[in-house]
Amino acid sequence: MLFKLLVIARNTFTETIRQPIYAVIIVIALLLFVLSPALTMYTLDEDIKLLREIGLSTLFLAGLFIAIFSATGAVTEEIETKTITTILSKPIGRPTFILGKFVGVSAAVGLAHYICTIALLMIIRHGVLEGAGDTHDWPVIVAGSVIVVSALLVTAFLNYTYDWPFSATAIVLTAVFATFGIIFLCLIDKEWKFNPQKNHIELFEIYASLLLLMAVVILVALAVMFSARLNVVLTLMCCTSTFLIGLIHDWLFARHADAIWAKIAGVLVPNFQVFWISDAIYEGVAPPPTYLLMGVIYASLYTAGILFLAVALFQRRQVG
Repeated sequence: MLFKLLVIARNTFTETIRQPIYAVIIVIALLLFVLSPALTMYTLDEDIKLLREIGLSTLFLAGLFIAIFSATGAVTEEIETKTITTILSKPIGRPTFILGKFVGVSAAVGLAHYICTIALLMIIRHGVLEGAGDTHDWPVIVAGSVIVVSALLVTAFLNYTYDWPFSATAIVLTAVFATFGIIFLCLIDKEWKFNPQKNHIELFEIYASLLLLMAVVILVALAVMFSARLNVVLTLMCCTSTFLIGLIHDWLFARHADAIWAKIAGVLVPNFQVFWISDAIYEGVAPPPTYLLMGVIYASLYTAGILFLAVALFQRRQVG
């Protein structure tokens, strides 16, 4: 069972990163990261906080769109094109199929989230040019340029020589080169000196990114569950609605805490406010590791419950 699950997950991951929408969302997110310092330079003494909030919002939305579009297509397209009948006749159990799809899409979403997180760390390190005396962080600019150019050149070579898919190869290579780039920036300061103590890369963004990744994984599970019974349009609507309700979870349900409907709905709908640490952004203080641990446990329990429902719903669906 585990081998079959991993095969489905690998194929789903490969198909997901080859989708044009996957690459388009990542490119748009990276462009927004690059533009965000210019968008925040006109605030009064709140530049870095606004830059951090815009960056994390971009990271969250990119994960949202990739999760919904990828997970929806991974399950619904298999059913609509009837290829699922071939898969299930091998034989592969329906729970294995659902879990494999979830793992594959989650891995693809995690890859995109990883690339965007490194871009966020680089932008936060560069900061905002608040005054005439501020200078660009050239190690960040050079590292970012080398990452992009190297990934494109190597991808072009592999595409031309071995016919590797361009977008998927470029994304994977960007992740590889970005890893070396962020390690370089952790060791080199703004003056091109070896100074790891002043690399201006903080744990705050890493904690916040991990929490957002947990939220995105829940969205992947939701998309898989809805697509097990609904078509693409209804799945997109249900996922988006659940996401928006989860963002105002406390405001919507906490003020009606004594009502039975609010208690039930508050349990059924994931509270995405848990993963959006706006208060910490305003205070500029990283949340403690225990909060991160509780977020992981919260996300794991919700994801497990949603996947259980997804398997139960898919067991009764006609796919032939």
